[in-house]
Amino acid sequence: MKKPTRLNHPPVVEVPADNHPVVAPIYQTVKFEFERVEEAVRAGRGQRAGFSYLRTSNPLTRSGDHVLGFVESYGPTRHLMQRTLAKFGVEHTWLSIEDMAGVEQVLGSRPTRLVLFESPTNPVNKIADLPELTRLAHAHGALAVLDNTFAGVHQHGEFELDLYLHSLTKYVSGHGDVMGGAAIGSAELIRTLRPDFTVLGGTLDPHAAYLLQRGLKTYFVRYRAQCESAQRVAEFLAQHPRVERVYYPGLASHPGHARARAQMSEFGAVVSFDIRGGADAGQRFTDALEYFSMAASVGATDSLVMPPQLLASRDLNEAQRRISGVGPGTVRLSIGLEDIDDLLADLSQALAAAA
Repeated sequence: MKKPTRLNHPPVVEVPADNHPVVAPIYQTVKFEFERVEEAVRAGRGQRAGFSYLRTSNPLTRSGDHVLGFVESYGPTRHLMQRTLAKFGVEHTWLSIEDMAGVEQVLGSRPTRLVLFESPTNPVNKIADLPELTRLAHAHGALAVLDNTFAGVHQHGEFELDLYLHSLTKYVSGHGDVMGGAAIGSAELIRTLRPDFTVLGGTLDPHAAYLLQRGLKTYFVRYRAQCESAQRVAEFLAQHPRVERVYYPGLASHPGHARARAQMSEFGAVVSFDIRGGADAGQRFTDALEYFSMAASVGATDSLVMPPQLLASRDLNEAQRRISGVGPGTVRLSIGLEDIDDLLADLSQALAAAA
């Protein structure tokens, strides 16, 4: 073997079967080989375990389909319906997540492919009626698709939803250093999506997958600690004179509290509230914070804040904005792992500065 060949064909390192790594290794490779053609064919057909090409290891709609969505949805989800899917002839209807009569009327009036919703909603934590939305969707031949990001990957799995969507960037990663997502459903449904993942690039690179796997080891410890602190923050804000209203399902005053208690084991780590004085007060509050970074996303170890200026829903009309619950003074907090007393002190001084 000449030197150029040797560099490209180094000795294969075989780990003995009884000698396992404690931490899963990163396979920094794009392709995997098989020794025999028939085994590669079997793997491609799903008849044996193995990998072939990193990109292979979504659309749910087509032209003429109808999707039912909700005004309270995450902004990019609305953009997907209004702009991206619309370009391919997919129509949509907007309702409030609380308008169950409207849901039944729309589903009964025209064929619908998807009912796409989230719970809790971003940013004001409305709680969807998961059993009823799922029942109505299935009764009319539609798929029930839940963006489960705010609830965390461990919640809502008992409901008969067709597809769970998770932003792994949030609580699974937990450290704000990797981006990823997951679509979880039946093997039959995922099998129909997998070819489209290949061409759209919806797969993780090895290092991102490793970081997400590492994040899962501390997921429950982090999520539950953040929820505990979020409850304290919500209770603090609820009694503060500079705060008009707090949006956190762990509060008994939240309209969806009873439903959240029935559907969830924890209430999440996002606390939103309306500050007195509107957007200007929200800006002064945000600028005065010391321990909250002004940044998008949620679920990191560090606490984050989004001021009213960055939460404004510019794609919604006035009536839809009222439905969304996002007002001129709405602020969103994502609670991290800092000491709770430090966070409360920081919020206190920032609220004073906002006045």
